[in-house]
Amino acid sequence: MSAEPGAGPIRLLLADDQALVRGALAALLDLEPDLTVVAQVGRGDEVVAAARAAGADVALLDVEMPGLDGIAAAAALRREHPACRSLIVTTFGRPGYLRRALDAGASGFVVKDTPAEQLADAVRRVHRGLRVVDPDLAVESLAIGTSPLTERERDVLVHAAGGGTVADIARETYLSEGTVRNYLSSAMGKTGGRTRAEAVRIAQDNGWLLGR
Repeated sequence: MSAEPGAGPIRLLLADDQALVRGALAALLDLEPDLTVVAQVGRGDEVVAAARAAGADVALLDVEMPGLDGIAAAAALRREHPACRSLIVTTFGRPGYLRRALDAGASGFVVKDTPAEQLADAVRRVHRGLRVVDPDLAVESLAIGTSPLTERERDVLVHAAGGGTVADIARETYLSEGTVRNYLSSAMGKTGGRTRAEAVRIAQDNGWLLGR
């Protein structure tokens, strides 16, 4: 069962594909008398099983992980193991990631350079059922708004980010080359990118491409 506030140390799961980062976070958080790291994983698709097996109360999730990204892992936790709340802790402080993480069910979103004391406090607040969001990122997210891209436009841009030709993208997305060109043109218009590469960069910078 998930521990109630005040009933004992808050049990944490750390999910990050970089072992050094996981180790550093674990060392910092284990210094807090009311926090204890009970599980660590390097893949997003291992989060739910590990959280359930370890009885974790809060999962700290990186965004970009193999198997399943952190936002999708947060959604899986909410759906399959809601006793464990999720807090996104990532290098990629992008407005689009924040909005999608909260929509997916994450209880908080902070960046990795958050001071240790503030991170520990964020964990406590998430455990109490509160929502924690990096204030600067929240302001930026409100200013930028939601992604203007449709699912198909985003999918085409994701494939375009790999540098493939229109024919390559058409083959990978099972669309005609004309349709791909139309989606690319529409995406360029919505992002303000003058070229396909610039549209990809703008969408990536805003966090609109994660999760196909």
